[in-house]
Amino acid sequence: MTTRTSLLSLFIAVTLLISACSNTPEQYPDSAHNARNALDWMGVYRGVLPCADCAGIETVVVLRSDGHYTSQSKYLGRSDDIFSAQGRIEWNKAGHTITLPEQDVRYFVAENRLLHLNQNGAGIHGALANQYALNKLADGVTGRYWTLVELNGKALEPSPQTPYFSLDSETGRITGYAGCNRFFGGYELDAAASRLRFTQLASTMMACPDRRETEAAFMDMLRSIDNFSISNETLSLNRARMAPLARFEAVYIR
Repeated sequence: MTTRTSLLSLFIAVTLLISACSNTPEQYPDSAHNARNALDWMGVYRGVLPCADCAGIETVVVLRSDGHYTSQSKYLGRSDDIFSAQGRIEWNKAGHTITLPEQDVRYFVAENRLLHLNQNGAGIHGALANQYALNKLADGVTGRYWTLVELNGKALEPSPQTPYFSLDSETGRITGYAGCNRFFGGYELDAAASRLRFTQLASTMMACPDRRETEAAFMDMLRSIDNFSISNETLSLNRARMAPLARFEAVYIR
């Protein structure tokens, strides 16, 4: 065999090897080990994405097990408007990237994170790359706004005066709005046993005669509950084994 023939054979072998490699994991991934099949991707993701002309875009994406999503975004420092969208999640063939078609937004699905991609579906690089991420919220009662939808068995119509509260796991404090006055205090939580108790509740002292009765009933309820239950994005506050004293729905941006 001549030297030229040997070199030609080596070139062909290398070319075939490169061609074979280029058609493996990237284009034909192991279908049993991609993000869609192997990660616990369902849940709530939250973060503040960079913005060219505002302080940041507060963003929440909720991915549901039925293949649907909801999203909310707010342009900080520019407006109090909250932009919402919902629809069906679209996965790419590789099973690692989702598209939210109503917004034409793409995310790479990592463990407990969604990484925002550019319009071409590529990762974002540069000094701000680490800021293009939404982090998954832990399941539970903390880290969310809970907006009142039912009090003492009576449904409430949504309005700007609808009461709500939030629990901060870092400070152990509750803060919220009772319909007229803002309130604050402490809380004791045993998540494993679904036990919850509010302590040392106090509020501002504004007078709102038309909302006094509802506000008083709401604060009395907070002082009397001792346990909770969560189903999907609905929270029930209870006392002993009685019927729920109040029900709330999760809100992630206010």
